[in-house]
Amino acid sequence: MTAEINLTGNLKGADAFERAVMMTRTARAEDIDELGHVNNAVYLVWAQDIATAHWRAIAGDAMCAAYVWVALRHEIDYRDQVLEGEMVEIRTWLGAAAGPRFARHTDIRKPGARRASAVVVTQWCLIDAESRKPRRVSAEILEPFGVSGA
Repeated sequence: MTAEINLTGNLKGADAFERAVMMTRTARAEDIDELGHVNNAVYLVWAQDIATAHWRAIAGDAMCAAYVWVALRHEIDYRDQVLEGEMVEIRTWLGAAAGPRFARHTDIRKPGARRASAVVVTQWCLIDAESRKPRRVSAEILEPFGVSGA
């Protein structure tokens, strides 16, 4: 993770943009690429940071010890640049679960902006920490998040 994360919004029931979990970030000098804006890879770090923080905030020690999430696929659309010193609001919410896969949506935008700077959809895979094999996303995982996973 890149910095301490303070989550706000709906930790439980985050199933749409309007009910998302949120954190903020301010673009630092080390986040900026040769074009003068936030590097594309930084958006993915931010998406992973909020996803990981949301999991840890909800799952508790026992589930965090029993399961690990790995990113299988990131789809990202870049729509607006973020410059050094600009703050962004990063929202995440849960999508559909299918077998061991769970979709997570992330929206990164400047406060008050009508348009996102980046939109990320990540397919995560639930892994059993001991066996290192995929595990079905079950009610045990979904219930603490307050989502159905459908």
